[in-house]
Amino acid sequence: MTLTSDLREPTAGVAVRPARSPWFAVAAVGLGIFALVTSEFLPASLLPGIAADMNVTEGVAGQAVTATAIMGAITAPTIAVVVPRLDRRRLLALLLGLAVVSDVLVALAPWYPLLLLGRLIMGVAIAGFWAMALAVVGQLVSSDKLGRAMTVVNLGVSLATVTAVPLGTFLGDAWGWRPVFWLAGGMAVVALIVLLAWLPPVAAAGAPPLRALVDTARGRTMILGMVAILLVAGGHFAAFTYIRPAAERVPGITSSSLALLLTIFGIAAFVGTMIAGPLADRRLRLGVLAAPVLIGSAVTIFALLSGSYGAVAAAVGLWGLAFGGLPTLVLTWVARVEPNRLEPAGSLATAMFQVAIALGAAVGGVLVDAFDVQTTLIVAGVAAIAGGAVFTSARRVL
Repeated sequence: MTLTSDLREPTAGVAVRPARSPWFAVAAVGLGIFALVTSEFLPASLLPGIAADMNVTEGVAGQAVTATAIMGAITAPTIAVVVPRLDRRRLLALLLGLAVVSDVLVALAPWYPLLLLGRLIMGVAIAGFWAMALAVVGQLVSSDKLGRAMTVVNLGVSLATVTAVPLGTFLGDAWGWRPVFWLAGGMAVVALIVLLAWLPPVAAAGAPPLRALVDTARGRTMILGMVAILLVAGGHFAAFTYIRPAAERVPGITSSSLALLLTIFGIAAFVGTMIAGPLADRRLRLGVLAAPVLIGSAVTIFALLSGSYGAVAAAVGLWGLAFGGLPTLVLTWVARVEPNRLEPAGSLATAMFQVAIALGAAVGGVLVDAFDVQTTLIVAGVAAIAGGAVFTSARRVL
């Protein structure tokens, strides 16, 4: 089963391999992801300043994050339908341009509704770029290297996860929150320049986008895959959203030791991203089972052994390692299931991740209020493990 034809021979609907190594083009996509995800995560570290400046509560200011996710869930499955024939290099460039507009609008916003509009625009940019990333990368490298190529792209996510929140906190305290968004806009400009320099033209998929989207969404295997994404990613975000109150159950926990836990998670996620590429290319079925099982096991250990900081730190490290590799493994799985419909398949997976973020956090909140954070983590862990079982039972993908 192959994802692309030989790119050295031009064919309709397939990009021609550039003269330079295609890995430059893959790296350009990864840099774009880094710039976008950094902007996505920034409000989490800047909420107090934003709330004070906008004269709203921190809870209201936090809805800027929710707005981004909701707009992303709408954009991801529809972006190819809206622009069915636009060269994908131009589309990615336009989406990075929207990210620049978003960051500038947020940095200048005198009122909260205008800031919210900026974050809605960011939701379009992030989800649209993510939805196209799989199809674009699938045309740049051969199918046996797709997992490693998606690792390069997803390194942008890992780096943003490790750096965005602490860097945003530090610079926000030193400069104020508005200059941080100016900096994020500058990063998006750099990513746009690199993308235009390194990424060759990439033709849109040949099939009519709406029909392809519907046909892809109706497939039994893809439906099971979307359910699996919802369970695994939803379980992760149901737990991770409440990692702070969960960690505060550890005896003697301080702000410094909490920061260390988050650092451990980020470093482990980076390592997990690096490991996932070769695993996706060689043992994909094992990977899409192992990552969810490790996430679920780690979250459960966290919940049950919270009396020991050492056990919690080990669980957080295992959790980060598994979750860091999850996007690469899931997107490679989706590509193996629908090798001839990479655009709609990538769009559906991206949309489901956005739904999982919102739904996981919401369900987690209900469980925390109705029971306690320990119960929430256990339920989240069981959901993640169940998602792994659904992935491996849906179809043999190797």
